Amino acid sequence: MRTHRKTVAPFITVPLESSSIPIYRQLYETLRRAILSGQLPAESQVPSTRALAEQLAVSRMTVVNAYDQLLAEGYIEGVSGSGTYVASVLPEEMLEIQVKRQQNNANSKSRATISKRGERLASFNLANLRPSRTDRNFSAFHYGVPAIDAFPFDVWSRLTTRRLQRVPASLFGSGNPAGFTPLREAVAAYLQTARAVRCKPEQVIIVAGAQQALALTAQILIDEKDVVWMENPCYLGARNVFAAAGAKIVSVPIDAEGFDLSFALKANKNARLVCVTPSHQYPLGLTMSLSRRLALIEWARANDSWIIEDDYDSEFRYSGRPFASLQGLDETGRVIYVGTFSKTIFPALRLGYMVVPESLVDVFAAARALSDGHSPSIDQAVLTDFIEEGHFSRHVRRMRFLYAERQAALVDAAKKDLTGLLEVNADEAGMHLIGWLPAGVNDRTACEKALTQGVEVTPLSAYSSEPLTRGGLVLGYTAFSTGQIKNAVRRLVKALA
Repeated sequence: MRTHRKTVAPFITVPLESSSIPIYRQLYETLRRAILSGQLPAESQVPSTRALAEQLAVSRMTVVNAYDQLLAEGYIEGVSGSGTYVASVLPEEMLEIQVKRQQNNANSKSRATISKRGERLASFNLANLRPSRTDRNFSAFHYGVPAIDAFPFDVWSRLTTRRLQRVPASLFGSGNPAGFTPLREAVAAYLQTARAVRCKPEQVIIVAGAQQALALTAQILIDEKDVVWMENPCYLGARNVFAAAGAKIVSVPIDAEGFDLSFALKANKNARLVCVTPSHQYPLGLTMSLSRRLALIEWARANDSWIIEDDYDSEFRYSGRPFASLQGLDETGRVIYVGTFSKTIFPALRLGYMVVPESLVDVFAAARALSDGHSPSIDQAVLTDFIEEGHFSRHVRRMRFLYAERQAALVDAAKKDLTGLLEVNADEAGMHLIGWLPAGVNDRTACEKALTQGVEVTPLSAYSSEPLTRGGLVLGYTAFSTGQIKNAVRRLVKALA
């Protein structure tokens, strides 16, 4: 107990108003502000409840209630036989001290309490997984987002309502880690027809998007210091997930035929795994030639290695039918095929799939179970209906026409307004285009300038581990109307000029 106290607190005015706020609450707020501002100094004695009640012409219980609240929160403290005093250390000050102490402890112990893998994860900038901002409404030319405005939400809502009305009790329990069986069957049938994938439904693993498929693959197939070949430039989410697993990343350039296997073999022929986007290379948009595909499969067979085929947007080909999958050429079980519904339906659904060799089904199902159990069963059931009743195929066909129209609008507008500033050529497939900058123009600087005009583009150099000979901008077009695209091009002219 303190032996020394300051004098009685100075007289303060407590304005009480007729309002919906109780009088005791008004009194509490006024006294709290006076304490925090220093008008009532620390360790000064406050009036007794009786004296303050008489001063304010209110009931003593009103003052007691206000004091009780201040006492409970640590703003005042009672001293037996002496009175009530302003606390020497206020709650705000105590909280600040505790936070600083916790931060200091965390800083001093963080390296000692996390694993080597945790340290690698901490070293990655989360924003680098997706350079475009996602904490606000996106604007042109944000990439990788489908035309949400054109999705048949009325159909999806009807299917959801029907499922909820007829849902069996089993769908509310724990699901199969490998996925809802009817959905696996529907996905297998779709892939066999649309992508020439060789698979049985049992080989399909339903995941929370392509990123989880890549993470499970790294967890199951990669040990520290294993060599992983990555395309350069490439999807950063793939590169980072293997680097976090401790793999030694070998960046392999892309040429006119796609992944340069001869370069990879010269750089390090003992790779454990290679990750490729053969049907539509991300982000350059090139297609791997048939000879390269066959050579890559033969390399994997001969070296007991694995191939990850990320088939992220192959549905959207605007000239002819989509190319058959790399997995469909593999007769040795060395290819793991990865796809997602984020690009064809909407990203918030968080459902994707992977087709794994039969020898790996059990281990991937076990890893999926340990990761997060299973994907939401109701969403899987609704998606099953969406596919089986033909809505998915019709939607993809409509989007091919819509995206071709939007790509043409971007190319036409760029040729009209961006000549000399940005070279934008049409592509036969995909959801984005590359705008090539003039020699010597820094693409990161160009992105910063574009953002000042409200245009969201991504520098091509962000995806490359090596300096590029020419800077470029990634221009997503699928999520934007032709009017939005033309308007964004005009603003991009101002930024780049």
